[in-house]
Amino acid sequence: MRADGPQAKPLLTFPTPFPIKVMGRREDGYAQAVLEVVLRHAPDFDPATMEMRPSKAGTYLSVTVTINARSREQLDALYKELSGHPMVMMVL
Repeated sequence: MRADGPQAKPLLTFPTPFPIKVMGRREDGYAQAVLEVVLRHAPDFDPATMEMRPSKAGTYLSVTVTINARSREQLDALYKELSGHPMVMMVL
């Protein structure tokens, strides 16, 4: 049986806490821009839980948000918008 066939089990069961790491250059407005995108897709996200970690040289900033994911569609839309943002270099 193939993993993607009709009998396949879903990889995630919703709702579920789901961490997303967003990386970009450490510049003014970057963390706020990430937060605004996240809140559009997960309005119940608590900004106080956002974690930020600069790179060793201080050039880049990693922002981790853990949202209460409600569907695969919500996650796909959030990843798509974050990935397309001009300040974002990578989304994991």
